[in-house]
Amino acid sequence: MLQDFEITKRWPAEDPSKIQLYSLPTPNGIKVSAMLEETGLPYEPHLVNIMEDDQFTPEFLSLNPNNKIPAIIDPDGPGGKPLGLFETGAILIYLAEKTGLFLSSDPAEKYETIQWLMWQMGGVGPMFGQFGFFYAFGGKDIEDPRPRDRYIGESKRLLGVLDKRLTGRDFIMGEAYTIADIAVWPWVRGLSSAYKADDVLELGSFENVVRWRAACLSRPASEKAINIPARP
Repeated sequence: MLQDFEITKRWPAEDPSKIQLYSLPTPNGIKVSAMLEETGLPYEPHLVNIMEDDQFTPEFLSLNPNNKIPAIIDPDGPGGKPLGLFETGAILIYLAEKTGLFLSSDPAEKYETIQWLMWQMGGVGPMFGQFGFFYAFGGKDIEDPRPRDRYIGESKRLLGVLDKRLTGRDFIMGEAYTIADIAVWPWVRGLSSAYKADDVLELGSFENVVRWRAACLSRPASEKAINIPARP
């Protein structure tokens, strides 16, 4: 039962039959909001205000001991039993397999898609995040330029990898929009929207990335997801 999850005491479900999303529209949070919007699965978003340390409360930690957003509870999980999940890669794969959407059933294409999803999880997210800290936020006041320069260089390298992959392709996997795209575009969007880093990263020089980002952002689900849950 949904009420067996401790997190529902702090963020009670209005409709226990819906997927419960605990999130904030950061790049990682937007990934799951976008996927839920794309699939059309009924869900209920709950704002986890990380600026007020909601992610460190016992209730949130009961679902995600790693104290990071987002996390979900699906009341209709495998075998009809509720399932709680954290880590966006796991959530995206789960929702794709639950719906049969945005992840090919062909084994080779499936694992190639997951390969690019893991590329985001292990590269784009951590490296862009560190870049943002050292360039736009607290780390920008550190006099030693080496951390900032390191993450500028690594972010540009990753953008180059993505740009090359997108040569002659509409999306990361070709014509089909997949969970790989859903995982990556919120982070590329954040380089401009949150970090204001177009110039330092020479973002405009990655023409395939710019084209692809515009296509991803123009999707109705993406337009909604960037504000789900609504910020305080």
